[in-house]
Amino acid sequence: MNDQWAGSDRRRHTRVDSNIPVKICHEEGNIVTETKNISRAGAYCQVSQYIAPMVKLKMDLLIPGAIKKKVQKENSTKKITVNGVVVRTEPVFGQNTYNIAIFFNEISQKDSQRIEDYVESQLNNVKK
Repeated sequence: MNDQWAGSDRRRHTRVDSNIPVKICHEEGNIVTETKNISRAGAYCQVSQYIAPMVKLKMDLLIPGAIKKKVQKENSTKKITVNGVVVRTEPVFGQNTYNIAIFFNEISQKDSQRIEDYVESQLNNVKK
């Protein structure tokens, strides 16, 4: 992975590269995009407009069910809603887009665990 943020040693939670559909709601309107990577504590994604650091967001994420034994139940995708704060915004060179790092500052324990289960299932699939 080329993103310096994703390689940081300061992380408390495991992060996985994954394209999770997400709708970001903030004062300037809604943005539909997908994550570049995700952990139970936050997400990194690319957006089409500048969002300043420290802006509070509401996010709807479509988290696939954890894949166990290479079998995934139909309709196991779950929509979860979290509140987050932009902690970093970086312009993408040569494009009119920005990479943003979002910290989930309000997330239920159940939703946090669902993301963690998904991350672990993705890491287990990579190891095989």
